[in-house]
This record gives sequence, C-alpha cells and structure tokens, in this order.
Amino acid sequence: MGVSEELSVIRRKAFTLIELLVVIAIIAILAAILFPVFAQAKVAAKKTAAISNQAQIGKSILLYMIDYDDIYPRNDECVAGSSLNKALNGFAFNPAGEGCNWPRFYYRVNHYSWQKWVFPYMGNVDIFTHPGRAKLTEPWDLHGEIMGGFALNLSLTGALNTWQSGSDACLLPNAPRGCFRNSFVGGRQARIRDVAKAMLLFDFGNPGINFAPVIADNAASEDTSYTVYPPAVREWWARNLMIWSDCTGWNMNEISDRPDPRATIGGGIVLGFADSHSRFYPAQKFLGETPLMNEYIVGGSLPGGHTCGLSGGVFAWDADVDLTVDYPLWALGGF
Repeated sequence: MGVSEELSVIRRKAFTLIELLVVIAIIAILAAILFPVFAQAKVAAKKTAAISNQAQIGKSILLYMIDYDDIYPRNDECVAGSSLNKALNGFAFNPAGEGCNWPRFYYRVNHYSWQKWVFPYMGNVDIFTHPGRAKLTEPWDLHGEIMGGFALNLSLTGALNTWQSGSDACLLPNAPRGCFRNSFVGGRQARIRDVAKAMLLFDFGNPGINFAPVIADNAASEDTSYTVYPPAVREWWARNLMIWSDCTGWNMNEISDRPDPRATIGGGIVLGFADSHSRFYPAQKFLGETPLMNEYIVGGSLPGGHTCGLSGGVFAWDADVDLTVDYPLWALGGF
C-alpha cells in the first residue's frame, strides 16, 4: 500500500468537525437531562435519611416516657462531662460558672440541649444531626448545642429553668420568672388528642433555638410557674418557610406561595409525630394545618418583635389563645 493510500485510510477513520459537534451537543443534552435528576435524587436521599433519623429520635423519646410514667422530658440540670461535643468534656466542672451558666453552657442539660434528655436511649449523637443541613459550627463549638436541624415542640413537653448557680432558687422568695414552664397538655402523651397527628419534632433552620418558641400565659410576668402553648400562627411560620420580600405586619398577602430553599428541603420539612412516626410535609400543607393568627390568638398582647420570622425562645408573653380550634397538628381542638 502506497503512502497516498494510507493517508486516505486515516482520513476515512477520523471524525469530521460536524460529527464532533453533534457528539458534544448530544452529551450536553444528556447532561442537561440527567443533572436535575441527580440533584432530585440527592434531595430525596437527604429527606429519607432525615425521616429515618427523626423517627429514631421519636422512638427514643417514647422509651424515655416508658421509664418516667408517660411524662415527656423537660429537666434542667448541669452534669459534668455531659457535652454532646466531646471536645468540650475536658473542661473543669464549675456549677456556678462557665459550662453551667453564661457565657457557655456545654454541661447544661435543658431545652437548648434537649438531645441530652434522650441520649441514653440513643447512644449515637450523629442521629441528632440533620443529613440535609449543615451543623452550625458556633453553637456546637461553644456550647455543644445542635442548632439549625431538628427541633422539639416545647409546648408538648414543657421545660424547666431551675438550675440557678447550683442552688434551688425556684423555692426561694423572689424566685426568677418561669422556673416551671408547664405544657398545656400536662407534658403527657395521654393528654394529646391524636398522637398520630400531633407534631413533636420538626425541621427548623433557626440558628438560635432548636425548639418551637412558646406562647406563655397571662401570669408569665409574675409567676415562677406558668403554662406554655404552641406558636401555632400561620403568618409566622410562613415567614420562616416561604419566600417573601416585604414585611409590614402579620400579612399573608406579602408572602409568596414558593418555599424558601434555604429553609426547606425539596419544598418542605420533615415532621416527627407524637406516636414516633415521621414523614415529609410540603410547606404549603404544613401552613394549611396551622391556624391564622386571628383564629388562634383571641386576646391579650399580640406577639411583638417576631413579625418577620426568626424568634427567640418565647413567641408571646401575654396572649389569650383559643384551644378549641381544630388543628390536630398542634394538638389543638377537643378542649
């Protein structure tokens, strides 16, 4: 075979420019089709893992309640070496100082570190971390607290604020406000109207609290003991879950019907119910099962300072609520 014939064979085996462009175009089209599918699969995997983790937490709470006569955990104490972040367990134990009190709380066992209440029934701190959300480093590194992931509906469990520099200050004259924050259902599962529909755990991206802020009863300003109610206000939750631009008040018209991808995963949140099962809830479904403010809050002082979303531990100090409104997600109705 001559040189010219060999060159002819080589030319016949090579791709033309048009053929290369066609192949590149096909690859680009396939990538455009498959990448969103991969992204959706990744989100679905995170949701499935979150459902599993939350169900295990719910079962741990049930195990706790078996040992404590159907009462939800709510204690407040300080225990040496109890930090969920093992890197903090080497610090000295000072009941009156850091670790148990301001400015750091790595040995405190209360509603900000509610995971410690049920950790003995779990044994794996990683279960408390939301697989679809990054663990916030500042509360973890400073206090050993897990924020921005799973949260507790504190209105069902109640809470205590009885750790006061190592003394039982709640039994002393002029005791601090809110030593005993008693659940409106008595802190007992048996008092919940429908445990399969009442939310105990939920996704919450709030960086400062890992529980639902509570509405305190009218005696909150004076008493060491008061009742706490759920923050079941649709306008507030919509500000936390949906995309919005303007915020001039408690106004649903300012809030879009599009879930905020920073606050939701796949357009919704994972809920854990009082019977320990968990499932994914689209944001719109969650809002539809939450009463509007004028349905639920019927008197007293309206919540202040939380109109545009993020809240501290108390949603409202002095508000009258209607417990007869039929919203089982919040254990309301049937009173």
